[in-house]
Amino acid sequence: MSAVTPVLTERRESTLLITIDRPAVKNALDLAVAEGIAAALDVLDADPELKVGVLTGAGGNFSSGMDLKAFAAGQKPVIEGRGLAGFAEAPPMKPVIAAVEGYALAGGFEVALACDLIVASREAVFGLPEVRRGLLAAGGGLVRLPRVLPPRVAAEIILTGEFVTAERMEAHGVVSRLTAPGEAVDGALELAAKIGANAPLAVAGARRMLQLAPDLDEAALWDEMRELNAMVGSSEDALEGARAFAEKRQPQWKGR
Repeated sequence: MSAVTPVLTERRESTLLITIDRPAVKNALDLAVAEGIAAALDVLDADPELKVGVLTGAGGNFSSGMDLKAFAAGQKPVIEGRGLAGFAEAPPMKPVIAAVEGYALAGGFEVALACDLIVASREAVFGLPEVRRGLLAAGGGLVRLPRVLPPRVAAEIILTGEFVTAERMEAHGVVSRLTAPGEAVDGALELAAKIGANAPLAVAGARRMLQLAPDLDEAALWDEMRELNAMVGSSEDALEGARAFAEKRQPQWKGR
């Protein structure tokens, strides 16, 4: 395991496990954490052997949000052009799964929302309590939460600042999977392995359509779909997928 203080990275086959390692402060986000996450995601994108990232926190919590002591001293956990935690405004090219235990609050919840999928312990707690501190959930919470929740549910969470259970988030589709306490990372790694086994170009194209879907009308989405399908469908991997099926073997993807 290699450390990019205070962020740890560990390769698990085709998955890069990224751990925020500030358990004494419930993995509060400071500039060093933002820089560490950004560096880890650069590794994820640059290494063709890595297919998926899993982001989690050490010590039983995902993240309690922005380090308010650092903020009071004039520091923000933001990187220019990349946003909160080094990726909220500019996610990597490859999928990232949040593995949430304990608290995912304020900026911590915003970081989880920036991920493609969220796997959470049944005892995990989510919330955007910024309004209780005279702040806005400006790291993505006010942008993403209204897109993934019914309007009045999002309004309740945002305007009250109250905490929300993992079960409620799973019921509304924000959390992809629930696990037993202590098993969120294992659940996320299992999901990452399933994604990582698929053709990289096809995963990238499908993910691109998922990103575009909330913002474009149907006609524009079809235009994008045709362009992506022409690229993916003519790739070496598309032919390999058909051959592997016919030959009853596992495909050997090349990412081209």
